[in-house]
Amino acid sequence: MLEPGDKAPDFDLPTDTGQISLSGLKGKNVVLYFYPKDDTTGCTSEALQFSAEVEEFAKVGAVVIGVSKDSVASHAKFRKKHDLTVELAADPTGETVEAYGAWVEKSMYGRKYMGIDRSTFLIDRDGVVRQAWRKVKVPGHIRAVLTAARALK
Repeated sequence: MLEPGDKAPDFDLPTDTGQISLSGLKGKNVVLYFYPKDDTTGCTSEALQFSAEVEEFAKVGAVVIGVSKDSVASHAKFRKKHDLTVELAADPTGETVEAYGAWVEKSMYGRKYMGIDRSTFLIDRDGVVRQAWRKVKVPGHIRAVLTAARALK
């Protein structure tokens, strides 16, 4: 389980605007959030709220990246439909999702299955995890992440 103080696993993922990697963002703070599925209620709310604050994150040198197992094409459609301004990275193999411990067993109506745990990681300029939120509930979450990002030096 990835914890604050751990070195963040590098990733190199396609987005609908190109490629994005943690090593390529060295020197910037990174908000990496994992979400289950494009264009679902909770995921749309989270992406809209992060997008609304993307300029505030930029003021503290932070880049916001959403990751799901959806395709680049799905991300492009999702971004266009909701005018999203955050980066959306595709991880169809789930390698990055698993490296961050966001691939977990879930349960719904008594049925167990594997899926993405809505989780967020605040990574500092040196690639170290400074804070981790798991089993995220969207209301109030983006404000908490922004407050934590502002506290990074």
